[in-house]
This record gives sequence, C-alpha cells and structure tokens, in this order.
Amino acid sequence: MRLSVHIKARIIFLLFLFVGACAKIGSPSGGPRDRTPPVVLKTVPEANSTNFKGRRIVITLDEYVTLDNINENLIISPPLTSRPKVWLKKKSVIVDLDEDLREDFTYTFNFQNAIRDLNEGNILEGYRFVVSTGSTLDSLSVTGNVYYAENLEIPERIFVLLHGNLEDTAVRNSLPDYIGIIDQSGYFSIDNVKEGSYMLYALKDLDNNRIYNLDDEEFAFLDYPVEVLADTSLLPVAVEDIIAVFEDTTAISQPLSEITIIEDADTTILIGENKLFMFQKAFTTRYLRSSQRKSASQLEFVLSLPPPADMPAEFSVSDFAGNSFIAEQSLNKDTLLVWLVDSTLIQANPLAAIIKYPFTDSIGTVVYQTDTINMRFVEARAPRGATTVIQPVLTLRNNSQGGIKPGQKFVLRSETPLIEPDTSMMRLFEIGERDTLKIPLLLQKDSVTTTRYIVETNLLPDKRYFFVADSGAFRDVYDVCSDSIGITFSLRSEDAYGKLTFDIQNVEEAIIVQLLDRTEARVVMEVQMNGSGKAVFPLLDPGVYRAKIIFDADNDGKWTSGDFDEKRQPEQVTYYPDEIDVRANFEIEQDWDATARNEKNQKLRSLPRR
Repeated sequence: MRLSVHIKARIIFLLFLFVGACAKIGSPSGGPRDRTPPVVLKTVPEANSTNFKGRRIVITLDEYVTLDNINENLIISPPLTSRPKVWLKKKSVIVDLDEDLREDFTYTFNFQNAIRDLNEGNILEGYRFVVSTGSTLDSLSVTGNVYYAENLEIPERIFVLLHGNLEDTAVRNSLPDYIGIIDQSGYFSIDNVKEGSYMLYALKDLDNNRIYNLDDEEFAFLDYPVEVLADTSLLPVAVEDIIAVFEDTTAISQPLSEITIIEDADTTILIGENKLFMFQKAFTTRYLRSSQRKSASQLEFVLSLPPPADMPAEFSVSDFAGNSFIAEQSLNKDTLLVWLVDSTLIQANPLAAIIKYPFTDSIGTVVYQTDTINMRFVEARAPRGATTVIQPVLTLRNNSQGGIKPGQKFVLRSETPLIEPDTSMMRLFEIGERDTLKIPLLLQKDSVTTTRYIVETNLLPDKRYFFVADSGAFRDVYDVCSDSIGITFSLRSEDAYGKLTFDIQNVEEAIIVQLLDRTEARVVMEVQMNGSGKAVFPLLDPGVYRAKIIFDADNDGKWTSGDFDEKRQPEQVTYYPDEIDVRANFEIEQDWDATARNEKNQKLRSLPRR
C-alpha cells in the first residue's frame, strides 16, 4: 500500500511536469510588435479627383482604426461654416458634410495625426485627402514660418489664414478662403491654393471660429498681399526626399529655391517664404482686473494698467480713518497692496472695501470708478486634536546670500510692514583674522515700501561682516517680534565678477540691449542706446548669458506690441548669435553687427524635439 501511494505521487508529479511542458510548447511567442501604420486602400471619391458634388467622403484602410481628437486635428481648407460628422464604420473613416462645398475650389482634408490603428496606436502621419469641386485641381502653395515677435520662440497650435478679400475687416468678420496650421518648428504650407492675391494672417484661435474677433487672441499679419502665381518651375517634391524629420508623404508644390533647410545635430526644420510674428494687442482699457483677500489682514487689488500719475488707485473703508490700514503700490504700480491694522477691520468678514481707480468708460474716456467689494477670508482649520497655540514670529530675509556686490547695500525685508526698529539692539562687526571690530551702522527705511530697511555703512571689499540683532529688535505693525538674528556676509571684490562689452554696429535708431540668463527667463541687465556704440555690462556673476536687441521704434524704453487696427507691427528684435560664457576677473568685448532683424540662432531657440 505504501509503495502504491508513492508510485501514485510520482505519477501525479510527472503529469504536472508534462502538462507544464506542453503549455510551454503550445504557447504563442507573440512575435515582434506591429509598428506598421494603417494603409489607405481606397477612397470615395478618389483622391485628387475633380468635379466632386457630394457630401460624403469614405476613406477605407487595411485595418481597424481609431480617431484621436478628430474635432481638433481635422483641418479643412477652405474652412466650412459647420463642422462635419466624422465616424467609423468597420475599416473606413466616413466624413459627412452638413453643407455643399464651394464651387470651383480644391479642398484639403488634413487629418494630421488623428488616424491610428486600433491595436498598437500606430499613426498614419500627416494624412491629407484632396478633392476638387471644379474641373481642375489647384496646386499652388503658400509657405512660411510663425514666431513670437518678442522672443522669436515657436508658438503652439497657430492657424494660418489666407483671405482673398483684401479688406482689413475680412479677418475680423469672415472665414478665410484657405487655412493651415503650423508644425512643431513653426513651419506651415497651405497647399492647393488658387492663383490670386491674398492677405496672410496667423491666429491663436481662442474661441475656435477662425476669426480674429478677440483682442486677447495672439495674432500676426503681413503688411502686403501675397501674390500666388502659377510657375512652370513648380515641381512636386516629396517631403521625405528633402527632410526626413517630418516623415510626411505629402508633396510640396513649391520651387526648391523658396525652401531653406536648416540642419544641426538635434533638429531639421523648413524655412518658408513668408515670416509672421505673433503678438497680443497691448491692453489699453483700464479696469480692475482682480481683487482678493490674501489673509484676514491683507488685501490685493490688481489693475489692468498702471494708473496715471495724477489718478492713483485709492483704498478706503467707510467710517474708518486712514491710519486703520497701510496701502502701498507695487514696484510697477499696477497692484495696490493693503494691510489692515485695525482689529475691527481684520475681524470683519466680509469686509466692505472701497476701491477707487481709473476706468475706461464706454466712449473711451478715462474716469475714476468707485466700487464697494465685499471681501471674505476663509480661515484654515487647525488640525484635528491640535491644542498648542504657536506664537507668531517675525521672519526677516536679506540679500547677503553669495555675497553683496560692490555698490549694493545690506538689505533686510519682511512680509509685513515694519515699525521703526530699535537700533540700540543691533551691532555690526568687521571680522578680521585676529580680532573683531565693532563698526557704526545706520538703518534707513526704504523709500518705496515699509517692508524693507537698508543698513547704511561703509563696507569694504573682501571683508567679512557679522550683523547681530537681539530678540525684539524688529517689530511689525501687528506687534509681532523677531527672534535674535545673526548674519555673516561679505562685500565681494570686483575680481569676483566678469565684464561684458558689446560693440554694436550698423544701428541708427534707439535700441535696448538686454543681457539675459541662459534660459531667457530673466533680464539680468539692460542698456538703452541711440544708435551704434558700446553696451557695457559690468559686475556680472560668472555664468552663461544670452543677449538681445530691441529696436525701440517709439523710443519708450520697452518692447512695444503690435496693433492690427493701427497697422502697427510689433517692435523688431534680434539675438546675438551665440551664448556668452562670462568668467570671474575677465573682460569680454564682442563685435555685434545688428543689421539683421528678427534673427535668432536655431540652437538658441526652444524648438520642440521629435
């Protein structure tokens, strides 16, 4: 019996091994992943056919597909007044039109990357279906590039519009005759265009109506009509033959002489015939943009524009005197900050705040507007079970990190207005190699804000200093005191910095030369000039910088946006062609020929990468 059980166990074990082996042998490997995009087998009507009068287009593929965000991705040129219904039936994409197409026009249905296979998501890249309602197929193209005017960067999802109506009102009131969209490098090609004259525009279409009807829409325009003429030198050139990066089977009906190809190690882009520079019309209407109660004691009012010098924004509360609050303008004067100091006002929730500010009325006149705004503050709840009351402490920040530059002062600042500090509770020491010397100091209130104080004393380069303030030396208007403070800092010598000089040539008008950090997020320093000359940037921290010139046409000391209604293009800019590596204790002088306008090295532009 024992032997029988043992044998049975072994038989069962062998059966498990056999079944497992069989399972392994019979299991499919799956093979390599399918990376082949869908293939168009046929279309009804045929692609590039003429005399089309129907309202349905059927595109049949070799496999089941899905449509990715079709309402956004399908671009139809000329545009339709109503969006067609696009749906799937088996392996076909069906486009049902809600309107008759225009007579004697060639239509392009640009699906971009909307068509993908169902299983793996492989994209049928850049697929376009072309059909004509006339007896011929229009084959002319308009090409170009779109950039932001202020920094020459590449915008995203910008439509390019061609209007056969050359009147300025057309782009404001009617659909364009043809429409295209830029690619990730800013390039566009509007194809299958009739011969004729057209106005060319670019639009960030916020309300999706293909019309420039909102002043806060980004916009660009050419000052002159584009002449689209037939040319016997036009040859269809497959894009993949001249630029691999786009992998697009669409042909470009444009002379190769009008296409510039720029290549480097990272990217390849096309440069078309026309350049458009995007801008957003500057705000000219004055109004109160926002108001908020940031805390129980702090209010903020933001204006659309800095107020005129003779019409400052004013804050008040009924039945309370001016000493019940402190109101200050921000540095650029478009924001009014208010700190409530009267406990009755702080506890009022809501608070009936009265704000008086410059306002543009219905006939364009700037007048004073007075609003009463009920401002609430929702107190954050204490964590459940918390019983300890934490006493607030006044926190002071300073500018000593990394050392103070020659000509600068040691500055202390808080988040709330300060009352006059007690200087008897402060000391400043010069730290020597063998001894420490106490030196006199004077504390000066900042002329702009009550939140900053400047330490006035004679600091020497390469000396170390130690600032000490006893607990309670600083106090804000809410009677919150500072802890004891000890800060060590130094005044760095000029040898710790670099100097950069641009010798700018071939400029006859007013310009602004800006030195930017490497990311172009911050203007480090700027110099205003009248024509050619030297722009000097001293005391620069070691690092990599970029530089740009603003051609200041209106001589107002800043970059000015465009205005289509006034037929004013945005002010032109140009960039120094390379980055500049500034080192400590080095002086760099660079020649800069500023003849070219709106130029920027492709390697310095933040191009999206494929």
